[in-house]
Amino acid sequence: MDKINILWTTDNKTTALTMLAVYVLNAQRRGWWKEINVIIWGASAKLVAEDTQVQTEVLEMMQAGIHVEACKDCSDVCGVTNTLERLGINVRFMGISLTDYIKSGETVLTI
Repeated sequence: MDKINILWTTDNKTTALTMLAVYVLNAQRRGWWKEINVIIWGASAKLVAEDTQVQTEVLEMMQAGIHVEACKDCSDVCGVTNTLERLGINVRFMGISLTDYIKSGETVLTI
């Protein structure tokens, strides 16, 4: 399968803007992967919810056709579930899904 799942766990804004967003958007525009899925997990949930510049990048990803989902447990712990949902991010419990991605042999990149 020509799919990449990017597990985004860092709350480092520089990494989010200069690595994650740049790679994901270029990969989508240039067809490096048929399907791109970004998983917001842990501290990245709070970064996305609280930083408008990061939100803008995430919205651009979604508008470009990139699937973005977030771990509900993580967003609940950070108190940002409603904010992520208002942005249009699919917030759900991710443990089983991530395990399925890995077990099915899909590519998983962790940032």
